[in-house]
Amino acid sequence: MSDSEIEDLVGDTSPSFEHVLSCVFGVRDHESRAYLELLEYPGSTVAELADALDRDRSNVNRSLSTLREKGLVERRRRLLDSGGYVYQYTAIPVPEAKRRLHDALDEWVADVHDAIDGFDPDER
Repeated sequence: MSDSEIEDLVGDTSPSFEHVLSCVFGVRDHESRAYLELLEYPGSTVAELADALDRDRSNVNRSLSTLREKGLVERRRRLLDSGGYVYQYTAIPVPEAKRRLHDALDEWVADVHDAIDGFDPDER
């Protein structure tokens, strides 16, 4: 998490799940929206998701790559009857995302506590 993301999150007394997801995992709001859309429509293709989000396919593809890197979205290949294949994307279940959010926040809080405990004005 960047400092500005933390400031945004800490300053918000009732952040939305989407905002927490964006701040903690360092994803953009449109990537959080893609995750939420995939929760509602698991197994979506890039084209289907681009239509649902009213975004360009290349932008959606980049968003999905980021979400996969963060472990929030899974991809599987489906063979087409006509030959070839298409990738389908599914968001990880909300309980798993919540666990990952809690783990990431707990790690950050532990780091902050270490920084506080390790502060020594004489060593500045």
